[in-house]
Amino acid sequence: MNHLPAQWNRDRLKDVAAINPASLPANTDPDFEFDYLEISNVDYYGVIDPKAVERLRYEDAPSRARRRVGKNSTVISSVRPNLQAVAFLSDGRHDLVCSTGFNVVQSHETKLFPKFAYYALISEDGRQYFEATAKGVGYPAVDDKDFNSFSVALPPVPEQRRIAAYLDASCAAIDAAAAAKGRQLETLDALRQTTIHSAVTIGLNPEVKMRDSGVEWFDDVPAHWGVDRLKDVVAANKDAVKVGPFGSDLLLGDMADEGIKVFNQRTVIDRDFESGVHFVSPEKYAQMKAFTVYPGDLLITTRGTIGRCAIVPDTAPLAILHPCLMRMQTNKIKLLPEYLAVLIQDCGLVLRQLQMMSAATTIDVIYSDSLKRTYLPLPPVAEQQTIIDFLAEKNAEFTSLAGQIERQIATLLAYRKSLIHECVTGLRRISEMDVRRAAHFRSAERTSS
Repeated sequence: MNHLPAQWNRDRLKDVAAINPASLPANTDPDFEFDYLEISNVDYYGVIDPKAVERLRYEDAPSRARRRVGKNSTVISSVRPNLQAVAFLSDGRHDLVCSTGFNVVQSHETKLFPKFAYYALISEDGRQYFEATAKGVGYPAVDDKDFNSFSVALPPVPEQRRIAAYLDASCAAIDAAAAAKGRQLETLDALRQTTIHSAVTIGLNPEVKMRDSGVEWFDDVPAHWGVDRLKDVVAANKDAVKVGPFGSDLLLGDMADEGIKVFNQRTVIDRDFESGVHFVSPEKYAQMKAFTVYPGDLLITTRGTIGRCAIVPDTAPLAILHPCLMRMQTNKIKLLPEYLAVLIQDCGLVLRQLQMMSAATTIDVIYSDSLKRTYLPLPPVAEQQTIIDFLAEKNAEFTSLAGQIERQIATLLAYRKSLIHECVTGLRRISEMDVRRAAHFRSAERTSS
């Protein structure tokens, strides 16, 4: 614990604030309506979406919907403190109630400025203290005694006000910069999607002659391309499209600690064919041999997270399909499996057809019969390979740029946390000039955006 500046001292939170000062009594009118703030509504940055806060009648509310939230209160989750679900609520509404999973902190304003209390609670000191005192493994929680005993570093109230004003302006500027970087990521992803869609529907030659595709699912295609149903361009063998076994045929109890691997959705999503903990015994494999996976097969996730694809490498161990996967073998004279993976996973052309076939806005399961009926715009295989190589190069560029932006966002957010820590512990002293500069910078930043 660092030494405090002169005129600063420390006090327990319960001595400078009221903790959970008001609750709905048991005799509350059953028709009393209130906005209910649940822990899922709050994260490190406060209330996630005010529109998601539910309006409830007392009679219909869960028993945990009891704590009133007064003006200029900080609500902080007492469960899973590592997530730092903390929000400052300035409006003094009589109809805002939060879960008993929160602690409501109402400052004694002659000792603790409300917004300074918020920054102290959300600071790195706060996080470390609450994580260290939380009890329980699966759902750790901070008990009342430990919460009340949190030690707050206290400068004089006028300095608390300066610090809070400085952090308000500075954090708002940092958050705006991070949000701008987030929009850059969205723009980059949109450009990536456009690049992929253009490559697999038009090709790489913008001057190419086009023709009507002849199907309702997409418009014109290059004149020298074909348009085929997937079922017409898979391999000739009868198991070219193989759905994973029924769940009843491969139960959790069938899994062993070693033996023949079972490739599952995680295998495909991570494109990691070496890790994993699912195996079957050689005896069970003999029963499930029809579901063997071979190098060059395209694996597709078919339930939950659908449409993710991976090509089985030559180095992959012997394995069988999990029930949530489908194996596909293409006729490589007509369709490269890598190209099909792009059509299914990256451009959305196939999944949109499946949605339209099912007349649903979302689909949770990919069925093999529906998948085989989808239409594909197909260039000659040599051109498919050229497009695959082009997209691999572009994807590497997009990934590199996205990584740079993500690191910049991480740097901004780390600086935000560091700034709060320094200010509420006295490592950084804040003057009135600092407050004015931060406010001016925030104002200029708003104008420029």
